[in-house]
Amino acid sequence: MKAAVHTRYGPPDVVAIKEVATPTIADDQVLVRVCAATVNRTDCGFRTAKPFLVRLFTGLTGPRATILGGEFAGVIEAVGAGVTSLQLGDRVFGYRGFGAHAQYLSMPANGRIATIPAAITFEQAAAGTEGSQYALSFIQTAKVRAGQHVLVYGATGAIGSAAVQLLKSVGASVTAVCDSANVELVRGLGADRVVDYTVEDFTSDAQAYDAVFDAVGKSSFGRCRRLLKRRGIYLSSDLGPGWQNPVLALVTPFLGGKRVKFPMQQTRGHAMVGYMRRLMESGQFKPVIDRTYRFDEIVEAYRYVETGRKVGNVIVSVQPSS
Repeated sequence: MKAAVHTRYGPPDVVAIKEVATPTIADDQVLVRVCAATVNRTDCGFRTAKPFLVRLFTGLTGPRATILGGEFAGVIEAVGAGVTSLQLGDRVFGYRGFGAHAQYLSMPANGRIATIPAAITFEQAAAGTEGSQYALSFIQTAKVRAGQHVLVYGATGAIGSAAVQLLKSVGASVTAVCDSANVELVRGLGADRVVDYTVEDFTSDAQAYDAVFDAVGKSSFGRCRRLLKRRGIYLSSDLGPGWQNPVLALVTPFLGGKRVKFPMQQTRGHAMVGYMRRLMESGQFKPVIDRTYRFDEIVEAYRYVETGRKVGNVIVSVQPSS
C-alpha cells in the first residue's frame, strides 16, 4: 500500500509517499481502507517534534511511528475472527495516534471507531474526532452546564468550531471570537454573539463568563482573567507562555477565585467516538472543512496548515470512496 512516510523530524518536505506493507489484523481488529484523513496541528507537532517534549512520546532521535495521521474515515475491508460489532463493507470513522495517512490501517473493533451516519460524508466523518475530543474535554473539565456563559477564542479552528457547536448542544450561551472574514460562518455554527478581534479587543468585553476557552493557544490567563466571573475557569489548548498553564492549574484552585484548569478527557475511546457519531447524526455537530487535498498533495496540506490560516479542518483524500 501507499503511505505518507517521514523517517526524520523536520519541515513538510520530510514527508514522502512510499510503498509499505499493508497492516495485518488480529482476531479483535478490523482492516480499514482509508478514504479520507485530516492534517492538523497535532500531526505537524509530531512531524517537527516541537516542542522538544514531544520526543518523549515519538522518539528522541527520530520518529518511532513513521506514518502520521490521527483521524480517518473509510470502509472495512477485513474483519478479525472475534469481531461481531462491525462487518465487511461498513463505512467507519475514528481516531488513533498514528497511521491514518495511509491507504489501509488496522483498528481494534472496540477502540475509537464507529459507523458513519448515512447522511455524513467520508470527509465530514474524518474531521469529526480530534478537534471535537479536545472541545469535549474543555466542556467536561469546566463542567459547563445549560445556561452558563462561555467565551471561545479562536472559534474558526478545528477545536474552536467544534467547541461552539458542542457548547450549544449542552445548552450554554456562547460568545465566539474570530476575524471579520468568518463572522457569518461562526454565527452559523450557533454562536449567540460574535466578537471580531480585528475590530475590538475581546479581552475588553464587558460580559462576565463562567468559562473562557482559548482554542488556539494564543492568549493567556493573565489577559483573560478579567473576563471571568468570581469562580470562572480558563482553559487553553496550549501549555501557555513559559508552559505556565499546567503550573497555574495546580496553583489557582488554592487561591479561592478564578482558576486555570488543564483540559482532561473524561469520555474516552469507543464512547467518545460514539458520542460524536450521535451528535453528527442529530445535526448538532457538523465538522467545518476548509480545503481538501489529494493524497499526493499531502506536503502542500502540511504547508497550508502551518500558515495558521486554516478554517476548521484540512482533509486529505486518500482513496476514492467508490
